[in-house]
Amino acid sequence: MSGIDDLDPVLLHHIVNTLGWPGLRPLQEEAIAPLLAGEDAVLLAPTAGGKTEAASFPLLSKMAAERWSGTSVLYVCPLKALLNNLLPRLETYTAWLGRSAALWHGDVNASGRKKILIGRPDVLLTTPESLEAMLVSSNVDHRAFFGGVQAIVVDEVHAFAGDDRGWHLLAVLERVQKVVGHPVQRVGLSATVGNPEHLLQWLQGSGAGKRPARVVAPHLAQPQLEQGATPPGDIQLDYVGSVDNAAHVIAALHRGEKRLVFCESRRLVEELGEKLRAKGVTTFLSHASLAVDERRRAEEAFAEARDCVIVSTSTLELGIDVGDLDRVIQLDAPATVASFLQRLGRTGRRAGAARNCLFLALSEDGLLAAAALLLQWSRGWVEPVVAPPEPRHIVAQQVLALCLQENQVGDHLWQEWWAGLGPFAQPAEPIVRYLVEEGYLDHDGGMLFIGPEAERRFGHRHFMNLTAVFTVAPEFTVLHGLTEIGKTDPSLLTEEVDGPRRLLLAGRSWQVTYIDWRRRRCFVEPVDGGGKAKWGGLGFVRATSYELTRAAREVLLGTDPQVKLTGRAVGCLAEARERFMEGVHPGGTVILRRPDNDLRWWTWAGHRANATLAATLASAVDPGQRINDCWIRLREDLTPQLWKQIVHDAAERLCLPAVHEHALKGLKFSTALPPRLAEATLAARLADLEGAAAVLGEPVRFVGQVD
Repeated sequence: MSGIDDLDPVLLHHIVNTLGWPGLRPLQEEAIAPLLAGEDAVLLAPTAGGKTEAASFPLLSKMAAERWSGTSVLYVCPLKALLNNLLPRLETYTAWLGRSAALWHGDVNASGRKKILIGRPDVLLTTPESLEAMLVSSNVDHRAFFGGVQAIVVDEVHAFAGDDRGWHLLAVLERVQKVVGHPVQRVGLSATVGNPEHLLQWLQGSGAGKRPARVVAPHLAQPQLEQGATPPGDIQLDYVGSVDNAAHVIAALHRGEKRLVFCESRRLVEELGEKLRAKGVTTFLSHASLAVDERRRAEEAFAEARDCVIVSTSTLELGIDVGDLDRVIQLDAPATVASFLQRLGRTGRRAGAARNCLFLALSEDGLLAAAALLLQWSRGWVEPVVAPPEPRHIVAQQVLALCLQENQVGDHLWQEWWAGLGPFAQPAEPIVRYLVEEGYLDHDGGMLFIGPEAERRFGHRHFMNLTAVFTVAPEFTVLHGLTEIGKTDPSLLTEEVDGPRRLLLAGRSWQVTYIDWRRRRCFVEPVDGGGKAKWGGLGFVRATSYELTRAAREVLLGTDPQVKLTGRAVGCLAEARERFMEGVHPGGTVILRRPDNDLRWWTWAGHRANATLAATLASAVDPGQRINDCWIRLREDLTPQLWKQIVHDAAERLCLPAVHEHALKGLKFSTALPPRLAEATLAARLADLEGAAAVLGEPVRFVGQVD
């Protein structure tokens, strides 16, 4: 069996003498054999588990032994900031062997790209969108550039697999492999997930079941906790009730420590950042609407400072190095246990230090969500990573991108580019026909090529809009002189205000001095306070899963998570349990009639399952119902007898939720689909058929005055 001695001797020399490592970590040791053998693999470890080295050391050894030439390894990440952070390490490792690494993403300028095209680095660090852009660019000879690719490393692969960027990534990798002309080794790096074997099969794409593959996860072989045992780490749950109180607690506790605070919205990051600075706390901010230079300055300053706080959305959840961190603080709760594990893994990296996280709940709902998440975590449960179903809009995008890449594609040959990969094979036929019928593609002499409608909708700036698979809400760039601070929601520039118009951005208040409507820019000057932060979305809501919503019901029924609860948290939970007492029952669901005759079915099933149930039982549901995680409003005149009949009739025919036209705007490339297929795609994603079926199979208890 291969081990550390099978690595390249020069590489091994530097591991021992330059890095000063006495040996490799278990993951790094166990990854050597499958990667040297050319197997596909998913390397699983907690944050800071050495995954980058576990992948790169064997692949660099293989590169040297087999004399790979040209760009032979692609290292793909979901975030440009993560690529920036990884580059110095990979430049060091490749240089030991006389090889090179380089970076290509949207922030790399034209001269930097030209240098890469001429110099052909051995390892190219990039994003899926940049890979796509290289494939379709007239300035890149993609056959020459990618012709030597032997292996592809996908970092944070779980972050791709759970959304449409994952489908986009898989499709682009198949196109790269087609250009290469032979199977390319695929290595995924992932935090802990609930279904690693499924994730590996997903990553293999068309090679699943055809190529040798394995999950490497030595930490999963460790003994599991006994039932009821407290998980390791210092996890505490507190209730503070407001952002002001959260700022007071953060400013007062853990002085002298470096603290990373996670918030679930950009607005909350801005509000907390401003309040911490007002209390004299050295504070830095990071979120997606801050300018790249602003974020980079904050992250670099935070990495070098000691007694300070950085407030962030999920932008710092992935493996970007922010230095020697003492503590993680979470306002309310992240959306998933997997996200919490990523954040928790930011701490405890020093010898003798425990991983820690302090939850500060801003409301009763936030406290309940945090308690439910911690209950599931304390049981060792992590969400399975599941690709969104029926990605027809990505199929349309990929067919257009392929025609742009190849100039023209045979009308019976396009499927070969995806080697039979699921939705990109035979199921794509009606989509291709629609693209031709609507003028997105032209068809002549048995060949397909870009048509006038694709030029009109996606042709701006050399089809740049065709390479990103997600829709971003329009924002205005905010400038102080020539310095970009970030972006803000345009509604802040149009809503009526009394007095001067002020924005909150980068943790500071700014007064708007001029708005350039044509170029979507506004100019500002600093002021002492009164700024407002806001960012709009595209109609999507945070949809809590069936499992986490059911865990919230368990908490209300009296189960506490195995973490430290402050007195304030205990008191707030006691009040919540009293308030929800009639809406929870251990033996099934509850239909409760309130004194105002409001009839609610307390399903505790999560947003998607409730949307499915509301569609399935439409004749029993209040037509004005707005879907939420916990309950469904029923018709006031509903009787137990009528309910039983409706449920009996519906049990065998679950329905997909209705799709509102506004929601389709968030599904990029939906205009390139037949309307019925666009609606079917979104409906499938709004549904939880399994959760809905489970709820329909439970007993229902009627409470209150029911005729």
